Amino acid sequence: MTDQDRGRQLRRRHMHERQAVIFGVLLAALALAGLGAAAMYTGSLNLPVFARDFAAAPSPTATQAPYPCPPAGALPVAYGQVTVKVYNATTRVGLAGVTSAGLAERGFVIASTENAPATYDGKARIIFGTPGVAQAYTLAAHVDGAVLVLDPRADATVDLALGAEFAELNPVDTIALDPAVPLVAPPGCTPFDQVIAPVATETPVAETPAA
Repeated sequence: MTDQDRGRQLRRRHMHERQAVIFGVLLAALALAGLGAAAMYTGSLNLPVFARDFAAAPSPTATQAPYPCPPAGALPVAYGQVTVKVYNATTRVGLAGVTSAGLAERGFVIASTENAPATYDGKARIIFGTPGVAQAYTLAAHVDGAVLVLDPRADATVDLALGAEFAELNPVDTIALDPAVPLVAPPGCTPFDQVIAPVATETPVAETPAA
């Protein structure tokens, strides 16, 4: 073997040794990063700087703003006289369609079934104007935990926005509405004669039809 061949072998051996060291360092770094990520995911490692970076903005929840009591002596409205727009405020496909079909079977008039422009974390929101207070309370008897929201609309139509916690309509045999008995004012509502409709609020607007 000549000196030239011997030098070529030495250079090749040194190159292989350097590559082995580099690959070893890279593998060790990847393993360390993986362990750190797993620790952060499981909560074993908590770094404030990462907590700030990954903090998610809160989404709308079931906050209850002031809303009117039923007018004194107001009776439940016949279902056929309650016009409802049903909005799907979740990512669950078909929720508004199924719910509107259930309301239609009970006699409610369904004006539209659409997707809301934003998701909602609570059970449901019933949005109405002062002419539709009795209609809103009539619908609320079918939707457990619904939040009542007053807006400035001038008609008696009602919007029903279904949220992430909504499961299904109350069973028909549990609806405690008597056509001859006035609606009961729930705790926390504002007497109807003291209510002034809001100047401006946004009502759900559809992004796509048929939710």
